[in-house]
Amino acid sequence: MMKAFTRNYEDNSTEAGFQFTFFCDICGDGYKSSFIESETYGKKQKIQGFARGAGILGNLLGSNAGYAAERAGDAVADRFEERSPEWQKEHENAFNMAQNEAMQHFHRCHGCQKWVCDADFNEDEGMCVDCAPRQEIYVAKAKAEAMKKNIDEKAETARVWDGELKSTTVICPQCGKPAGNGKFCNNCGASLALNICPSCGAENAQGVRFCGQCGASMDSPKADKCPNCGAELDNGAKFCCECGTKIE
Repeated sequence: MMKAFTRNYEDNSTEAGFQFTFFCDICGDGYKSSFIESETYGKKQKIQGFARGAGILGNLLGSNAGYAAERAGDAVADRFEERSPEWQKEHENAFNMAQNEAMQHFHRCHGCQKWVCDADFNEDEGMCVDCAPRQEIYVAKAKAEAMKKNIDEKAETARVWDGELKSTTVICPQCGKPAGNGKFCNNCGASLALNICPSCGAENAQGVRFCGQCGASMDSPKADKCPNCGAELDNGAKFCCECGTKIE
């Protein structure tokens, strides 16, 4: 049984010739050996060519003679349907040659005994990068991982939006159908503007009878003047800006 110097390889051989791919034990990258033509295959092709030539000659000489010659050629060719001992010997020799060729592109780790490609071998230490990582690469990788961790931690505590949550009218209070995202209903044209609570100034959807923030009736009259000093009040003000009186 053939045994590769690496832990894994692929036999790409065919009846016509021999070729093998050897893989790195770490990254899986492969090296494909040079193609070696089978001598037994070449002989078979010559025999089949002779048989076809004899068949053509037989057609010229007579059907019986041609049939006999063609049958003889087929009988010889049939012996090559299964791999012959000669082909098996060729295959084994080609495999050894392919290994000698591929070994020039691999290194054996003195730590874990793996066969690895140039990219996965630490020349300074004589071991694979799993057993002895290259210092500059390991440091760069550690720094990159630390940077990503710091960014993730910072992102978890970062405040990225300072807007306010506002309710929007999705269903038209007039016709009860989806109203769209505009200021007026797409179906009936009714206004979709938010109502301002006369008590606290919070925005509420159309059709709401009581404020969702303070519970005051949306139909109560607006307090437009301070009951203490009579100053004009801003819409939704809770205290008078002139005297400080609390607005109920």
